Amino acid sequence: MGTPVAPALPPLWELEIEDCLAFLATERNHATNSQLINHTALLAFGAWMRRNLGEVGPEAVDVETVVRFLREERLARELSPASIKVHVVALRHFFRRLHASGRIPRDPTETLDIPKIGRFLPECLSEDDVGKLLSVPFPEGHLGLRDRAILEIFYGSGLRLAELTTLRIESVIREPEDNGGGKGMALLRIIGKGNKERVVPLGSKALAALDAYLDNARLYLATGKSGGEIFLGRNGTALTRARVWQIVKACALRAGFAKNVFPHLLRHSFATHLLENGADLRVIQELLGHASIATTQIYTHVDAARLRDVHRSHHPRSRLPSA
Repeated sequence: MGTPVAPALPPLWELEIEDCLAFLATERNHATNSQLINHTALLAFGAWMRRNLGEVGPEAVDVETVVRFLREERLARELSPASIKVHVVALRHFFRRLHASGRIPRDPTETLDIPKIGRFLPECLSEDDVGKLLSVPFPEGHLGLRDRAILEIFYGSGLRLAELTTLRIESVIREPEDNGGGKGMALLRIIGKGNKERVVPLGSKALAALDAYLDNARLYLATGKSGGEIFLGRNGTALTRARVWQIVKACALRAGFAKNVFPHLLRHSFATHLLENGADLRVIQELLGHASIATTQIYTHVDAARLRDVHRSHHPRSRLPSA
């Protein structure tokens, strides 16, 4: 048996959902990922409404209906608090928009609480582990040069996966060569979450790896259908996020890592190592593209946790006497 298909939405629901998403994209500058997440959540709610309440419009929804939907979704799909939060946020956007435009008399989500989610400390690699990962032999040829540049840029600039796959040739800002004739520094112009632009430095090793790829590999991967994206696949099109994830995993396996190594782990490592080596938290916030310093502050907890572990392991007054 195939996967059951959700019933089609009534035209009114489809129109209202599309209007809400268009408003969030143009007026609130929601990123593509956020639009897709909201779209999926709102379609799920609309389909649930049709299955359970028939051909009624958004004006028939009250807070009890929303709570019932959330409860049934959580039980049926074993959703985590984070997934429930996604649904709540999407529904609040939707009904707030309808109420503000006068299309419904009240907002049924106005008193709905957003689930609190425990904050987990991000994993990261040690500096030695990063060195081990980046020194692993890469495949010979064009793809090896590409893969090395990908890993160096992830760790050297702290990019998100989506930011790396959309990185373009014109994103690289080169500074003048130094007086000795050596290559100058380079910057990357990044379009991050919410289409917010930031500029991050590209370290010397990451720049060397990028230039090796651009000078000796990319032109051979490019075809007539290639765009301006820096990282291309065998067929000349931009690498997908899934493919970049596979590349990072493959490099980690060759380096002998048993732990799960993924693109965002290198971003966490970038931030943690900056903090451990004395970088200011505000600077790290800017480099990561965090809208709020509160998001960046999680790395102070990582650093403190490591300090506690070191203290417990090595300070004579922290070790319990053996029995």
